[in-house]
Amino acid sequence: MSENTDNISYNIFSNIKKMSHEEYQYLNLIEDILENGHWEDGRNGKTKSTFGSSMRFSLKDNKIPILTTKKTAWKTCLKELLWFIRGETDAKLLEEQGVHIWDGNSSREFLDSRGLNLNPEGMLGPIYGYQWRNFNANYNCFSGKRLLDNDFNDIHNNINFKGIDQLQQIIDALKDPLQRTSRRLIMTAWNPCQLNQMALPPCHILCQFNVHDGNKLSCSMYQRSIDCILGSPFNIASYSFLTHLLAKHCGLEAYEFVYFMGNCHLYENAIDAAKLQITREPFPFPTVSIKQVRENINDYTVDDFEIHNYNSHEAIKVAMIA
Repeated sequence: MSENTDNISYNIFSNIKKMSHEEYQYLNLIEDILENGHWEDGRNGKTKSTFGSSMRFSLKDNKIPILTTKKTAWKTCLKELLWFIRGETDAKLLEEQGVHIWDGNSSREFLDSRGLNLNPEGMLGPIYGYQWRNFNANYNCFSGKRLLDNDFNDIHNNINFKGIDQLQQIIDALKDPLQRTSRRLIMTAWNPCQLNQMALPPCHILCQFNVHDGNKLSCSMYQRSIDCILGSPFNIASYSFLTHLLAKHCGLEAYEFVYFMGNCHLYENAIDAAKLQITREPFPFPTVSIKQVRENINDYTVDDFEIHNYNSHEAIKVAMIA
């Protein structure tokens, strides 16, 4: 057999191997950015980027795509998701749980740089969870007060309060066999009316839920801006957790997460980390179980979730750029 034939055989085998694990979609994107990306000077630093990509991850049989080519802090990711679900906007509530991913965007200095001089430190404005649960409501009605679990009744009994609870509308539809196949099960965090009140405009801006065969729940999400090293692993895990949670809460089965991406980028300080990560072979994805069905979506805690058989390569440290 010729050397050329050996090379062809090796490449075919390598490509088949890469198609056999869904994490290679992510690794291939990183490799594409490294090889074909364009350097740009942005708001907070220099990035190498490409535009437009997508991935699909199976959620069947309780599988959850927590990336394995570096250790993913899935509990941190889940705490943030539950914070979103409760409509909270106070980063100090996360800080109290040991979650510091919003620290850089909630400091006094950063808030002032956004013109949010009246926001108490830590108060991020009407970001993700606020739009999910109170879309376009007047954020000033809180007067800087932290949003707690028992605030929801007080808010919705206030005749001056305006807003749409998008997440509850989706839950109600998913629980109704006559509505769950609707093509309108959409939740958006992108609200042009309130972007200037947000510490940071949302990156993952819209998701849609879909049910087929009566009980199989999928989610697609569109993200306008993706920090592929620090952000994307969290985004994949977070919306997969959300899909599993809604399936459990509404008596359905999680089926698939579909991820659509706009500007996919690597910050300059993450290039070496990216080159290291793409050399690693993925482990099988873990599975997730949710211990009980809570009456209210706000009442789930991290302790309600169990991750089984999560194996990963060691963490790769990269400084987050606010």
